[in-house]
Amino acid sequence: MNKTFSSRQTRNGRYIQTPYYLIDEKSILKNMKKIAFVRKNSGAKSMLALKCFSTWSVFDLMSKYMDGTTSSSLYEARLGFEKFGKETHSFSVAYSESDIDSLKNFSDKIIFNSISQLEKFYKKAGAGKSKAQFGLRVNPSISYSHFDLADPARKYSRLGETDIKKVLHILDKISGIMFHYNCENDDFAVFSKMLDIISEKYQKVLHKLDWVSLGGGIYFTKEGYPIDKFCKKLKEFSGKFGVQVYLEPGESSITQSAKLVASVLDIVKNIKTIAIVDASIEADMLDLLIYRQSAKLDEPSGKNEYIIAGRSCLAGDIFGTYRIARKLKVGSIVKFSDAAGYSMVKKNWFNGLKMPSIVVQRLNGKVELIKEFGYEDFTNALS
Repeated sequence: MNKTFSSRQTRNGRYIQTPYYLIDEKSILKNMKKIAFVRKNSGAKSMLALKCFSTWSVFDLMSKYMDGTTSSSLYEARLGFEKFGKETHSFSVAYSESDIDSLKNFSDKIIFNSISQLEKFYKKAGAGKSKAQFGLRVNPSISYSHFDLADPARKYSRLGETDIKKVLHILDKISGIMFHYNCENDDFAVFSKMLDIISEKYQKVLHKLDWVSLGGGIYFTKEGYPIDKFCKKLKEFSGKFGVQVYLEPGESSITQSAKLVASVLDIVKNIKTIAIVDASIEADMLDLLIYRQSAKLDEPSGKNEYIIAGRSCLAGDIFGTYRIARKLKVGSIVKFSDAAGYSMVKKNWFNGLKMPSIVVQRLNGKVELIKEFGYEDFTNALS
């Protein structure tokens, strides 16, 4: 193996070929301690949102600090049950009958997106027979999101029930509700104001419940976030209505905990200098392409300007334009930070490009190559 195209060596002396995702357990632990602080000081339980991060090779660490997992599909729910343990919350925008047949066997909570699905599957899901409690997603018609694409309260949203009167009529069938109305909300004042609106609007509902999930998208592990005020607000809400509060952190659980490591394969010039790497934003960091954001390059700034591009055939496969201190050359290693959330769960086989390996640096410093993807993985994903 050409050592030029690697920046990490395992304990057994093996070099890991780029591209690869490098997950740092110490960084995850930093987020976990904040999550544990919130649980201790507010009483709110935290469920890992698997739609954001499902890399179960670090679940042993995360499960020590979190209360379980929340999912958006049968496969995610089963993964959480089998690999994470603890509480398993299941949600889907729409369940099939076969989904319910499986979910009722291991879910602690089955949350329905609509009253029609709740009523359709109420008995089939094991009402009064299975261990599962039932919940309903409610859309409060308010939200925080920088993107219409991710706004759960956008016009004509299908995400959750909006009619309070209809919700009041089915309270005998559920023990809790889920409000998921935030996306990357790092503004505590806005969060607090919206929670006050929900408290007032749904007070007749909330007083009759056992639990309430406030969903994900609340960036409470961000540096500088007023976590003490956050805990106080959650505790007040829980006490006022006598409910167990759940949070569903995805990005907040793993923020700043992973990097996508790539090598420069070629440098070309078309007015500007373009460094082509052995990774792809289309295949390896798709969320950034969808939301038209640049990847965060882990480099000191300087005078050397580069467009860093992926090697797929997509013309817009561009990580971004950067000014960095060093000059890049063929074989140079580049690292894109904050690459854990919505990356590994969305990686794909576009162009048949080799998927990045998954590598974990453990708390003790040991580097482990967890998973390599090869041609057989490519073919097995097809037919």
